[in-house]
Amino acid sequence: MLVVISPAKKLDWTERDVATTAPDFQGDAIKLAKTARDLSHGDLKKLMHLSDALATLNLDRFKAFQDVPEADVTRPAALAFAGDTYQGLEAATLDADEMAWAQDHLRILSGLYGVLRPLDLIQAYRLEMGSRLKTKNGKNLYDYWQGTLSNALDAQAVAVGSDVLVNCASQEYFGAVDLKSLKLRVVTPAFMEDKGQGPKIVSFYAKKARGAMARYMVQNRLTDPKSILEFDAGGYAYQPDLSTADKPVFVRPYPEAK
Repeated sequence: MLVVISPAKKLDWTERDVATTAPDFQGDAIKLAKTARDLSHGDLKKLMHLSDALATLNLDRFKAFQDVPEADVTRPAALAFAGDTYQGLEAATLDADEMAWAQDHLRILSGLYGVLRPLDLIQAYRLEMGSRLKTKNGKNLYDYWQGTLSNALDAQAVAVGSDVLVNCASQEYFGAVDLKSLKLRVVTPAFMEDKGQGPKIVSFYAKKARGAMARYMVQNRLTDPKSILEFDAGGYAYQPDLSTADKPVFVRPYPEAK
């Protein structure tokens, strides 16, 4: 099986001594960075709903984006992203064999890079998939990446002999995948917290759980979608009465209630 996750706004630029790879869509990232760097400070601020300081930071990043990046301005994607999902993934603690499996089976959807492998080198950036960045391909990044992401995922599934994709990405990012052309069965797990009045999705915990699910798949080399139902990290348990075959639901007691 393949598993996809979202990137993160927060970055960890710690140096890592690992073998790395180049993104498949580096050329597209260069084009998009050049488009973004031509925006005014105010336009970038409005485009991504940023503060003045964050708009300045990210405009500077786009202006400094290198076509052929030097080693000191890049980091491997799964180790560079540091948001909630990556707290669950804990990529830095995967051993070499686990990371090698992840390199073939885990993909990160990106507004700038399209599809990333864990060890693909990225430059520091922030560009959410939902951004209405106008390009020659259309009015937003969904138009830009239309078809490209599904084709890339289908091709990788063929390479590893899989026909199932476990979607642990947010709707913002997975919404860029053209499901009409995607040839894979999609399984989208949901993670809920129960405060006693019925289970509900709590964004922070759900994001972390999606990363933990990706880690679970990597560490156990899962190939059968039924095997993800045994996921129990963090106290979650599969709830068959709330689930369907393609939308398994996992629930745990709300952490503050413990």
